[in-house]
Amino acid sequence: MRKTTFLQNNLSAGFIFLGVVIWMAAGCAGQNGEPEEDESSLQDTGSSFSATLIDEVRQGDNLVDEEMMEVRELAALLDESRRNAITNAVEKASPAVVSIAVTESLEGPTSLQEEFFRRFFGIPDEFTNIGSGFIISEDGLIVTNQHVVGLNATEILVTKNNGETFEAELVGSDELIDLALLKIDADRPLSFVEFSDSDEVIVGEWAIAMGNPFGLIEHGQPAVTVGVVSAKNRDFRPDPNNPRVYIDMIQTDAAINRGNSGGPLLNSYGEVIGVNTFIFTGGTSEGFVGLSFAIPSNRVERIISQLLTSGEVALDYDPGMNFTSMNEQLIRRYGLPYTPGLLVTSVNKDGPAFECGVMPGDIILSIGEERVLSEMHARAILHEYYEGDTLKVELLRDGQPYETSMLLRKRVEGETLESESE
Repeated sequence: MRKTTFLQNNLSAGFIFLGVVIWMAAGCAGQNGEPEEDESSLQDTGSSFSATLIDEVRQGDNLVDEEMMEVRELAALLDESRRNAITNAVEKASPAVVSIAVTESLEGPTSLQEEFFRRFFGIPDEFTNIGSGFIISEDGLIVTNQHVVGLNATEILVTKNNGETFEAELVGSDELIDLALLKIDADRPLSFVEFSDSDEVIVGEWAIAMGNPFGLIEHGQPAVTVGVVSAKNRDFRPDPNNPRVYIDMIQTDAAINRGNSGGPLLNSYGEVIGVNTFIFTGGTSEGFVGLSFAIPSNRVERIISQLLTSGEVALDYDPGMNFTSMNEQLIRRYGLPYTPGLLVTSVNKDGPAFECGVMPGDIILSIGEERVLSEMHARAILHEYYEGDTLKVELLRDGQPYETSMLLRKRVEGETLESESE
């Protein structure tokens, strides 16, 4: 009984196999063995395609030339379907994205206790910081964050995606804006990325973050995370423990973590729309929780052009006044009102501030549309204006608020009026 069943099963399988062979032979050849002329033949053949069949064809199975071409064309279409705007942007930008390793010396000890611990407990005099950057010119100019480079860098090593490592020169940096410009020398033109107009960024469009998170990337190969632009023009008020001021930041939900700082935020064309700078954790952790921020490309271009020219960031105009942050000591000493702002300490009689009525002893409450909280904050805001712009200023004089506007222009030497509080 078992033998009969086994025989029947095998005979059935044999007939089925023979039927499949005959059917496939009929399907592979049209009338008189020639392929069909109409488009339905391609559709019919396509309905029987599978990954196994494609693999067999790639290994050289004996199909007629026409069928082989159709299968190969389909395989090419399947491979092409994996590509999209994001993969194209990543492929375009990858050769220009670099990892950065900075050896920074610690500042000298401030006490005998620190010197004791360094000497007897082996506390190092330097440390290494890891970050990201991207090449913006074929002669090796590289953009990154200032906090990646630090204040006392003794060595800056840049690694490209092919594993090549270069020692970089610091062209210039600005701690307030948190940007730095590096330069490497290569024996050939280098691949680079271009900036896009960040004013044209659309909330909801793709945002692609590339860089070296946690320093885990070997041979400089950049990591890629993808999200969308979730908001624009995000401002962050200065922290007393952090002198940096971030204005008009681009917000994205693309995952950015430690080590991503200084890397590019790209659009779907592979163009830089911002420099990945920091994440917002909400006090929950030190990792990514859905909010990342990038310095917009238009701001980056303006600052980088100044660093390239002079190595530092300076205003291209002179407001014609000096000021200092309001503090408890000034308030008590001179009987000033308790209000956040800036105390005007001196005014150039031939400058824009004097011409619009600003006098020593005035308290600046806002510049433009921004309520100023400190001198560092004010200087960051002033970097958003240029020669020829009109700057609105709100002040407080003798307890009464008033507004004025100054036309910004180059510095003119003249007599200086100083505050009696100085």
